[in-house]
Amino acid sequence: MASYKTPLRDMHFVYNELFDAEAIQALPGCEEVTPDLVDAILEEAGRFCEERLFPLNRSGDEEGCHFDKGEVTTPAGLKEAYHDFNEMGWGALAADPEYGGQGLPNAISMLVEEIMCSTNFAFGLYPGLTHGAYNALAARASDELKEKFLPNMVTGRWSGSMCLTEPQCGTDLGLVRTKAEAQEDGSYRITGTKMFITAGEHDLTENIIHLVLARTPDAPKGIKGISLFLVPKVRVNSDGSLGERNGVSCGSIEHKMGINASATCVMNFDEAEGFLVGRLNKGMEAMFIMMNTERLAVGIQGLGIGEASYQGAVAYARERLQGRALTGVKSPDKMADSLLVHPDVRRMLLTQRAYVEGNRALAVWVASELDHAKRNPDRKRRQQAEDFVALMTPIVKAFMTDTGSEVANLGMQVLGGHGYIREHGMEQYVRDARIAQIYEGTNGIQAMDLVGRKLPAHMGRYLRRFFHPVRDYLESKEHDFSQHRFLMPLAKAFGRLQKATAFIAQKGMGNPDEAGAAAADYLRLFAVVTLGYLWMRMADVAKQQLEQDPLFYQAKLDTARFYFERILPQSGALFANIMAGSKGMMQFNDEAF
Repeated sequence: MASYKTPLRDMHFVYNELFDAEAIQALPGCEEVTPDLVDAILEEAGRFCEERLFPLNRSGDEEGCHFDKGEVTTPAGLKEAYHDFNEMGWGALAADPEYGGQGLPNAISMLVEEIMCSTNFAFGLYPGLTHGAYNALAARASDELKEKFLPNMVTGRWSGSMCLTEPQCGTDLGLVRTKAEAQEDGSYRITGTKMFITAGEHDLTENIIHLVLARTPDAPKGIKGISLFLVPKVRVNSDGSLGERNGVSCGSIEHKMGINASATCVMNFDEAEGFLVGRLNKGMEAMFIMMNTERLAVGIQGLGIGEASYQGAVAYARERLQGRALTGVKSPDKMADSLLVHPDVRRMLLTQRAYVEGNRALAVWVASELDHAKRNPDRKRRQQAEDFVALMTPIVKAFMTDTGSEVANLGMQVLGGHGYIREHGMEQYVRDARIAQIYEGTNGIQAMDLVGRKLPAHMGRYLRRFFHPVRDYLESKEHDFSQHRFLMPLAKAFGRLQKATAFIAQKGMGNPDEAGAAAADYLRLFAVVTLGYLWMRMADVAKQQLEQDPLFYQAKLDTARFYFERILPQSGALFANIMAGSKGMMQFNDEAF
């Protein structure tokens, strides 16, 4: 059977020791967010998720959602767990107190989200989509719509969904056909079909607030003619009470590889009443707020799955007796030694650990900057934080889901044949993790976003938010000879990243195919260097605190050393791939495929 325990000590290390928790506490509205409060929140969140969500993970996967005549029923136990989840306020952590939220920092909310994804990935999609819809409405909706819809979304009484994809359009949203016709009362009638809609229909809430991309009859063609509309499943009266059913129905649900407890729906809108969010023909501005929220959240899904898989693999490797150590018998009182004595098993476990802990550090870093972007009273500091979050969003989404899937596969491999069967739960992690590389923009799209949009934006301004801190840190460690085992390899990898950036900028202007061919490797290189920077910083903290908790901090130093010896060297091959360009790839005859 699968097992999970919230990694509270590791979370405390990243939030309080690696990054500046006092800087977050100093932000307006965060004055009461003390380290003790943070620890208490994470401990209670861990207890709830371990006791209520984790036991439903396998049963929900095996039962799946049920569809009958337009109605969707979630697996046994989810509705009760969802009710208790919202009663305890877990869905309202980072929401504005004006609408009933708790106003806590995103850095805390993100760690709670990781716990939720580790214990029950599919469950987490329901409040996750609601939070994304809340963010878009809070940023772009009229005051009237906010007052009417947000309080019930914050409490979890109503949920949210994001309706973009149609049968003929996925990434290319300029092909959207869903129609929006203006009415005399200021509302719109929405007609069209959307597919792959997560949490589009279910029995957890009394109302579902759909954010729908559509175009008016006279709208410009392509992406410039798209508008965003709020379309409730059930109409809401002027006094806030629920009225009659809107023209919204679920046509079917998908039968999927994983996340089976999450309803993935085909949604039909038949002259449904909707309300414009933001400006007409500027729907992508508003929708990207939700999309970017979800892209960061999807990265956390990869992190959560990775942590759960790592824990399952370690527990099994400790208990499973198989073979003898290459250097001699380690457990003479037993018929065999544990799997932990074998070098290849240790390689897999350390790879899992290096990615999981590095990704957690990256996630907290980005979430902390998101808090500064929203709360810091210094306009310049807010802009710097916004730039950093914009730069890192495609990296968080793509790299953390790529490695989440890799870590899940390694976890299954550690268990061998027992990992391939259901009893230990490891194969579910592999199936569940796979979708995160696909939805909210495939990881190839994220790479193109990084190369095509983020690198050239504002004459490279976004890049300075990463390149300058890393450069300054490396320079500060030049005379710290105890850190040279990390300093020299990181400086070399960082140099490769700088050269690759210049190469792509040059090629992108002359031949976009060259930049496109390098995009995926470039994103991976960027991420590998980023984690190298974070692991060097973690090793720095661990070295200083080693005497306080030798076992914990020595493990950090050992994992950092593994990262620098076995993972950071990937930067060389990635750099070579980037510099090779397309090398005939784009000249290959289409008909020869």
